[in-house]
Amino acid sequence: MSAQGVAVLLSWLSCCGSALWRYSSNSPNYHIFSTRSTITLEYEGTSFLEWSVPGTCSVKNKSSARTELRCSSPGVHTIRPIVVGPDSEEERNLSVQSSHICFLWYYRVISFFHNFTQVIIVWIYDPENADPSEILRNANEPSLNSIILSKQLATLGQKPTIFTSLQRKVYFPESKMKNGTWHISVPMTTDDVLKEIKGNQVAFQDCFIADVLFLLTFPLLTMPEIPDSLPITSPQGSQLILAWATCVLSSVVVVADMETFQTNDSFRTWTRIRVPPNILTDDERHNVSDVNISWDGIFFLINGILYIKTFTAFKRLGRNENLPDGGIIGITSRKWCWARHLLKSKIRSIFAVWTKSELYLGYPLLRFMKIMTTEKLKSLLDISPTDTLTIHNVEYPGHPLEIALLLSYCSACTVNKKIYVVIYNEDTEQWMNQDFALDVPSDTFVNAHFLYSALPELLLWDKHRVYYCYHNFTETGVIQTPTEFGNLSRLSQNSTIHIIFIDYYGNVVVKMENNIMFYFKANIKDAVKLHAWTNSTLKSAVSMSSSGLMYLIHVFENGTIRPQEYPLRLEAKSVTFNSKEKCPYVAFLNNIFSVFFFLDKGQNVSIWTQIVYPENVGLYIVVESYGPNILQETYQVHYEVALGYCTKTMTVTFFQNVNYEAVDDYFKLQHQNTGLLLLHMRPSDSARPCPISQKVFQIAVGCNPHKYIAVKGFNKKECLQHDFFYHIEKSYLRNKPSKNLRVKYNWKEYGCPLRLDFREKFRPLVQLYNENGYVEDVEVNFIVWEIHGRNDYSFNNTMKKSGCLNEAQTWKSMIELNKHLPLEEVWGPEFL
Repeated sequence: MSAQGVAVLLSWLSCCGSALWRYSSNSPNYHIFSTRSTITLEYEGTSFLEWSVPGTCSVKNKSSARTELRCSSPGVHTIRPIVVGPDSEEERNLSVQSSHICFLWYYRVISFFHNFTQVIIVWIYDPENADPSEILRNANEPSLNSIILSKQLATLGQKPTIFTSLQRKVYFPESKMKNGTWHISVPMTTDDVLKEIKGNQVAFQDCFIADVLFLLTFPLLTMPEIPDSLPITSPQGSQLILAWATCVLSSVVVVADMETFQTNDSFRTWTRIRVPPNILTDDERHNVSDVNISWDGIFFLINGILYIKTFTAFKRLGRNENLPDGGIIGITSRKWCWARHLLKSKIRSIFAVWTKSELYLGYPLLRFMKIMTTEKLKSLLDISPTDTLTIHNVEYPGHPLEIALLLSYCSACTVNKKIYVVIYNEDTEQWMNQDFALDVPSDTFVNAHFLYSALPELLLWDKHRVYYCYHNFTETGVIQTPTEFGNLSRLSQNSTIHIIFIDYYGNVVVKMENNIMFYFKANIKDAVKLHAWTNSTLKSAVSMSSSGLMYLIHVFENGTIRPQEYPLRLEAKSVTFNSKEKCPYVAFLNNIFSVFFFLDKGQNVSIWTQIVYPENVGLYIVVESYGPNILQETYQVHYEVALGYCTKTMTVTFFQNVNYEAVDDYFKLQHQNTGLLLLHMRPSDSARPCPISQKVFQIAVGCNPHKYIAVKGFNKKECLQHDFFYHIEKSYLRNKPSKNLRVKYNWKEYGCPLRLDFREKFRPLVQLYNENGYVEDVEVNFIVWEIHGRNDYSFNNTMKKSGCLNEAQTWKSMIELNKHLPLEEVWGPEFL
């Protein structure tokens, strides 16, 4: 956040509560935090005397509560404020880098709906010499400094390129710069939203430009504030309730006890969500217990009833949507974005609704289906009909086709109950009881979040403790702390857990209701307390930015809301610095540049991974897979030692070896060997200081639905399409009708007709295409048939001349054999 933004935010944050201090930089998300950076220090409180800084750093005004810090030497620098009185403020160990990354890409987007394209205007800026509007991310054009810098780097050969992370597409700028900016046109999309601006390796004054990762979707609109509408809120004094769109992280809804807020740009701009009068009573309007967001609208759970707010209406959902009219205790949606997946049967759900005894899955366009009851679950789990089994909670795991139920079970139900976990696969429609049970007091409510992993890995929490379930429920326990045996409430002035935030990089932050936070990583079993950052009396929540990083959301008593970037990486380094905790490896590298791979018949997927670690540590690379047993793999491992470090390189190749020839049921065998696997490659050991290491990706075994074949030479653009009819002489038709057949040519399906010389032999060349264009020529045998029933064609060769020892299948024999089937189904690979 910029210095100007921090100054405004500080005036709101410092209204009351205990003293604390923070820092900020001009670089968004603290991306550049180096010896070149100006670091703004902010003290919140009344006891400040001066700043204590090491000799390698200097402050602009040592006795000012708000000042600027610069550190000329890289390393870890201990900073703390000196205050009046016997108590001392906590110190931070700021990790300042020596980096040649000095500049950043700035971008703004203009949408054109007439051709569904978006023009991204890009320029280069220096955060230390930028215009305030550039730092606040609301500039419409580059500042003079940025124009000069962009033109200077352009003369040295710099040019931005946009890469898409999901579909691996590349977009280039127009040939000429315009007023120091590049213009890049991209199509509007909803399934290729993650984009990255990259430049050439060009330096200016020994400084390079950092690549920038951002989210760009089909333009989203915020719901308008309608006059005379009334606020819809949570109960007075309650904590913030937050939900974000699964694959559009910048689209967020926050319910506070005075308003509900919505944004599509991570709260740089926002609107209030209100409801028409006379639909809800005052008590109902102020009793929202949960919220969720989807393409259909914003869902509110109020007194056990589900409501939806759209652009045009606010209505109650119930039996007309195949939902219960009351008794709903929870709603949830997917937490992890898988833009692509393979589903063999039906579409997957995007939303779940449940009562104590029934589970409903929601699909686009407000379609809901009841899929399970606790009575059926008792039978599946072999539980006595007289025992009590209720749906306690529901959560979507990391797998894109599964949903998990937390079930509450008890017999006498007087003191304790057990929490069980059952996972349902929407593709196979199978229920899988997990080897896990958690004993809790009967009045305890347990929340849950699944980690971003291949195997099911789960965090559960009550008001005071966090429970972990790692490696498919084989490792379970309580997240520990240096004291108090994992009771976070005792370490946070008796506050209770509000939110647990988990990101795609394995970071876990536990936020208490009084804004104290704890930190650990996936597969780590103990947590550390982070430095105080936010006043204990301020209503705050934690969300994920469009680049996948954590940021804070603050709601103020005057009915406004404001985001604040949070330097999780720097804060985690600071609190673990004195513990001398070290990462067990030096580097973990791989060539996994996509999260989704299609593996069709005859293909394979090879993954390369390398780990570098100190000699005698004994690390190795773990490959975890989760899904049907339909793939084989081979491993090649190379190991070397040099200068006290070990380098272990592993190549894994995934493939299928299924023989489809002469099988009784071709399609059945194909269905059995089709499915979705999640894979996770990670080091065998890790620690909190380790850099990003985990790589989770999918291998979809089967046919890419975006693949299609076309005959070479046909296209849909190089001719004038018009109503075109032709006649087939009745004597040429197989069924000998009484009159000629009049056929309308289908331009949309076949494209422009192909001009051929009737004296030349014609053999169609079949080509394979996917969403990115041409792939290859199809070299295998294929069948051609005439769809209108004419039989006046002939062949260039006979079976005998082609070397056939026996009579091969023919159209005549296959039609005779399969009289009950339509013409397009009488001959195919299943009959070979």
